Amino acid sequence: MDQYSEYVNLAREWFLTNGPNLLAAVAILVFGRWLVQWIAVLVRKALSRSMMDVTLIHFLEKLVYYTLLIAVFIAAADQVGIKTTSFLAILGAAGLAVGLALKDSLSNFASGVMLILFKPFKVGDAVTAGGVSGTVVRIDIFHTIINTWDNQKIIVPNSKITTEIITNINANPSRRIDLTIGISYDDDVREAKSVLQQLVQEDQRILADPAPKIALAEFGDSSIHIVVRPWVNTAEYWDVRFDLLDRIKQVFDERNITIPYPQRDVHLYQHPVE
Repeated sequence: MDQYSEYVNLAREWFLTNGPNLLAAVAILVFGRWLVQWIAVLVRKALSRSMMDVTLIHFLEKLVYYTLLIAVFIAAADQVGIKTTSFLAILGAAGLAVGLALKDSLSNFASGVMLILFKPFKVGDAVTAGGVSGTVVRIDIFHTIINTWDNQKIIVPNSKITTEIITNINANPSRRIDLTIGISYDDDVREAKSVLQQLVQEDQRILADPAPKIALAEFGDSSIHIVVRPWVNTAEYWDVRFDLLDRIKQVFDERNITIPYPQRDVHLYQHPVE
C-alpha cells in the first residue's frame, strides 16, 4: 500500500509539474490541426480562382497541409520538453536519404509540375513526346499517359518528356502539306504544274491564305521533282493529304503524265569459251 501511495504521489507531482505543458501541447495539436486545415482550404480556393490545373492544385494543397502539420507536431513536442533540435536533425537526415533513394521519382515529380505549369500540351493533343507519338489521355504528377495511333496505352515518365524534344502536332490551327511529285523528263512540266494547281483549287478544304505553293524543286536522277505545298486545317490534314495523293495519281494517269520509278538496265555479255 505504501508503494502504491508512492506511485500516486509521483504521478501527482509529475502532473502538477508537467500538466500545464501537456495541456498546452494538446491544445496546440487540436487548434493547430484545425488551423492547418483552414489554411489548406484557403490555398485550394485561391489556386482554383487562378484557373490552375486541378492536379497541381490538389498537390499544392496537400503539400501545404502536411508541411504545416509537421510544424504543429514539432511545436507540441517542444512544449512537453522533447528536444526538437535532435528531432529536426534526424528528420533532415531521413529526408536526405529518402531523397537520394527516390531521386528518379522526384525528377518525374518536378517534370510533372513543369508540364502542368507551362502546358506544352494538354489532354487531347496529338504529340510526339518522350519518343512516343499519339494522343494525350492524362497528365499526372509522375507520368503522362499517351494512346498511340494504333490504340496502345503508353505510360511515359515525365522526366523523359521534359528532357527530350516535344512536338505538339495540333497546337496550331493550320498545317502545311508537303508533297514531292516526280514526273518523267519526257513530260511537259507546265502541264503537270497546271494539273496540280487545278486539283488544289478544286478541294474546298485547302486554305486560300496562305496560298498553296506549286513549284519545280529539282532535277532528280530519274525524274523531275515538283513540290506541292497547300495549307489546311490541322484537323483535316490527313484526310486532305490522302485524297490529294489519290486524285493526283488518277488525273496523271488520265493525262498520260508519267510518275517514274527507279529502274536499272542489266546487260549480259557472253564471252566465247576457249
